[in-house]
Amino acid sequence: MATETKDQLDREFSALYKAHLRDVYSYTYYRIGNHHDAEDLTTQTFIQAYRHFERAQRESKGRPLRPWLIRIAHNLAANHHRDKSRKPQTNIDDTMLSTRHTTEDLVEGRDELKRILAGVQELQGDRKEALIMRFALGMDNREIARALGRTDGATKVLLHRAIKQLEEIVKTADTDTDA
Repeated sequence: MATETKDQLDREFSALYKAHLRDVYSYTYYRIGNHHDAEDLTTQTFIQAYRHFERAQRESKGRPLRPWLIRIAHNLAANHHRDKSRKPQTNIDDTMLSTRHTTEDLVEGRDELKRILAGVQELQGDRKEALIMRFALGMDNREIARALGRTDGATKVLLHRAIKQLEEIVKTADTDTDA
């Protein structure tokens, strides 16, 4: 009987892994900005998740486990930043925007994306986290709230303020560029 239970848990964890691998990797990549570190953190996230999977299933009471996984990734990324705070890191925009395009529209789009990504990097704490979860992972407010340990209302306010702050950062960067 114990073997059946273990096999069932392994099947369920495998399904969880397949369903959310891309989300966890995307989150860690946007958070860290480095492909290799994002892969390592994604692996660490799923190792920790596997260790606590049975308990998480019981405590989730049928709710999706994606916010739980993102919370694990969030904590690991925070630890990563603390550990690497004295070492130089590659900027996310240098990694993502290194290819030159020939058409004017693509160049303009690339410049705009570069300003937006730079603006996201200027945001602090939960504002940055919430925007990454919302727009890079497509998480809804309830999932973000669970991942950040906030209420739905507080998360809605957080996202609103983060977007407003990002708009101001990008607007200021545009003004500085035009001058």
